[in-house]
Amino acid sequence: MRVLFLVQGEGRGHLTQALSLAQILNIAGHEVIGALVGVTAERGVPAFFSDKFTAPITPIFSPGLVYNAGTNELEPGKTTIQAIRYARPFWRSLKQVRDTIETQRPDVVVNFYEMLGGLTYAFLRPSVPMICIAHQYFAFHSNFQRPKGQWFYRQAFKLNTRLTCFRAHELLALSFDKQADEPSQRIRVVPPLLRQEITDMKPSTGDFLLAYVTQPGLKVELMKAHQQHPEVRMDGFHSGVTVPDEVIDDTLTYHAIDGKRFLDFMSRCKAIVTTAGFESVCEAAYLGKPALMIPQPNHFEQSCNAIDGQRAGVGIASDRFDLDQLLDYLPRYDAQVSERFRAWHAQGYFLFLAALNRAIAPKRKSHGGFFRTRVRHILRS
Repeated sequence: MRVLFLVQGEGRGHLTQALSLAQILNIAGHEVIGALVGVTAERGVPAFFSDKFTAPITPIFSPGLVYNAGTNELEPGKTTIQAIRYARPFWRSLKQVRDTIETQRPDVVVNFYEMLGGLTYAFLRPSVPMICIAHQYFAFHSNFQRPKGQWFYRQAFKLNTRLTCFRAHELLALSFDKQADEPSQRIRVVPPLLRQEITDMKPSTGDFLLAYVTQPGLKVELMKAHQQHPEVRMDGFHSGVTVPDEVIDDTLTYHAIDGKRFLDFMSRCKAIVTTAGFESVCEAAYLGKPALMIPQPNHFEQSCNAIDGQRAGVGIASDRFDLDQLLDYLPRYDAQVSERFRAWHAQGYFLFLAALNRAIAPKRKSHGGFFRTRVRHILRS
């Protein structure tokens, strides 16, 4: 089976999922022939992806999300305006995607939440089947829990998600736990796709809390929490730190952003404080680390992730860095959640391969019918 990837380049989540699926396909003896990665003028293909992805990578222009530079809030209005402004280069990108598919002729296209995929299939209709993979598709599931209010952000999120999956054969909805499929919505519920660095780790339980600080306001809240509980050791990875370790006092240390070191700290911490990105919460769950999930402001998807993660028992949702809430929760955290999560994750190998085979089954049946017709014709003659 020859597979072509189409990957949203915003953040790390979809890119790491693509790396994980590529590994599954390689183990199964299939070929990933390349990846089209959505980029902007300000954001190229990250090195962590290009260094590890072994097939050819083609950067392709795709309008990105717009965040407020001061508060890190998602701004849907400005995101929409930017997409309209870039309508002409965006159309060229759609034709580039279509031409790549028709030239390379993969058996199936796998789209990791890139809008270019859905719109190419909507307007230009490539002949190769496409399946779509993302946690966001779980939002169409009947069991998905949504935050109250946020009507505008909810509609913007649903529209954006719909735009990624027009004419897809199936939507593979990544989920914290096993749920029933919903064929009427084309939804198949599948486990998270985690990078090998996580699954190879052997976690231990330390005496410190780990925080990933990306929002300016979160750093202020972390300092307040530290002042209220100076006896609790905390380590925070912070984008504003320029040295490997910045010791504030005996129980608080900031660290410069470093992916490898962060994973090492995560494997040894007692619990993690993070935004409610699906990927990071799943990594914590796999390692048995309860999470305090704090969605970015106005980020409807992360608000959904936090509620759903709390439902699944992987952590607790909050709108701020409430250390008392986390400390009260830790004695109630069920360690069996991680065992169930790992068992669910282990089913992914078979479920993803089955989905790809379902997508190309009509094609195989069509080719088989043609072959049988030709054989009958030859025998009659």
